[in-house]
Amino acid sequence: MDHEYYMGKALELAQEAQADGDVPVGCVIVRDGEIIGRGRNRREANGDATAHAELDAIRDACQRTGSWRLHGCTLYVTLEPCPMCAGGIINARVEEVRYGAKDEKAGCCGSVLNLFEERFNHHPRIYQGPLTGPCEEILQRFFETLR
Repeated sequence: MDHEYYMGKALELAQEAQADGDVPVGCVIVRDGEIIGRGRNRREANGDATAHAELDAIRDACQRTGSWRLHGCTLYVTLEPCPMCAGGIINARVEEVRYGAKDEKAGCCGSVLNLFEERFNHHPRIYQGPLTGPCEEILQRFFETLR
């Protein structure tokens, strides 16, 4: 798999979120080399606290595949998943997670805790990268403009 290519696609979705005034986080889900789910933050646009990129992408992938089980899939997201999104990833049975920037305040792939190591029935493999630098930069620029 071309991990940089897919993370680049997630970054494109993060840029779309930013253009709509949302925190720039994007996500794609890949199975057998094909993007089957796309998502981006839509909390501000939808006025919905649960409108995170990962959940948006999971819903899209489930709708496209006709199944809630996302076996054989890799999820690429520009920011380390929060507890809510990590729970969605576990419940959807995503096999692998690749994230860009760490989230020291809410990250559940090791920053605050690693939810995937807890006693759940499914344990996705997790990796930081690729494109960590660009994922961090888009978030830093976004928050600098808010201050």
